[in-house]
Amino acid sequence: MWFWLSLTALLCWSGSDLFSKIGCRGQDKYAHLKMVMAVGTVMGLHAAYEIFLGGTEVTLSVLVTYLPVSALYILSMTIGYVGLRYIELSISSPICNSSGALVAVLILITGGLGDVNRWQLFAVALVCVGVVGLGVVEAREDDELRALRQQASNYKYAKSALAIVLPVLYCLLDALGTFADSLVLRRLDEDSANAAYELTFLLCAVVCFIYVVLVKKQPLLPRQEAPKYVGALCETAGQFAYIYAIGDEEHVMLAAPIISAYCAASVLWGRIFLKEKLSAKHYAAIAAVVAGIVILGVFDA
Repeated sequence: MWFWLSLTALLCWSGSDLFSKIGCRGQDKYAHLKMVMAVGTVMGLHAAYEIFLGGTEVTLSVLVTYLPVSALYILSMTIGYVGLRYIELSISSPICNSSGALVAVLILITGGLGDVNRWQLFAVALVCVGVVGLGVVEAREDDELRALRQQASNYKYAKSALAIVLPVLYCLLDALGTFADSLVLRRLDEDSANAAYELTFLLCAVVCFIYVVLVKKQPLLPRQEAPKYVGALCETAGQFAYIYAIGDEEHVMLAAPIISAYCAASVLWGRIFLKEKLSAKHYAAIAAVVAGIVILGVFDA
C-alpha cells in the first residue's frame, strides 16, 4: 500500500504544480490571489471535515501558536504563484523544492554536523550547485535562443531577475517554515497543527476574496478558475497521501525518495503539456537539483 500512496503523492503534487501553473500564467495580475482563494477554500473544507467528522481539536491557542509557521508557508506559496507568471514550470519547480537542502543548512548552522553523513552533505551541495547553475543559465541565455526554444509553448518569458528571485524566495520561506515546524510541533499535535494551518489558509482566502472580488470588482470566470481548483485539490490530496505513506515506518526509506522526486514529474508535465523546451544546460542543472533532493529524501527517512 505504501508504494501506491507514495506514487499518489508524487502524481498529486506534480499535478498541483502543473495546474497551478496553468491557472496563474497569463495577463491576470490577480491570478496569484485567486489561486490563494482556491487553495484556501479546499483546505478549509478539509479542515472542517477533520474537525467535525474526524474529531481533531483546534483551539485559539493552537491557531496562535502555529500562526508564524502558517504565515511562512502561505507567504511562500503566494510568492510561488506569482513566480509562475515569469518562468517555466520546468525551472520553477526544482528551485522551489530545494527547500529541503536549505533546511539541512539551517540545521547545520544551528546544531552542527550531528548525524549528517557525507551523502547528505553531497546532496546539499548538488542542490545548491544546481540552483545557482539555473540562475546563471537563465541570466546568460541569449535572447534569440530563448525566443526560439519558447516558440513551441506559444508563451514567451522575457529575461528578468524576478524569474529566478521569486522561486528562490519561495524556497527560502518554505525552508524557514519547515525549520520552524520542526520546533513548534514539539508542543503541538500534528493533526491539530495541520488543521490550524488549513483554517489560516481559509482566512487568507476570505481576505483575498474581499479584496479581489468585492473591492477590485474582478470577475471569477469558471473557465479560468477551474485549473486553480484542480491544483488545490491535487495539493490537498497529495498531502493526505503523503501523511499515510510516510506513516508506514517499515517502508519509509523507500517512500521518501519516491515522493521527493515529484519535481522531476513536474518537469516532465511541463515538457509534455505546456510544451516547455529547455536547453541542455537547463536540464543538467535540473538533474543536479533532482538528484540532491532524492538523496536527501532517502536519508531523511
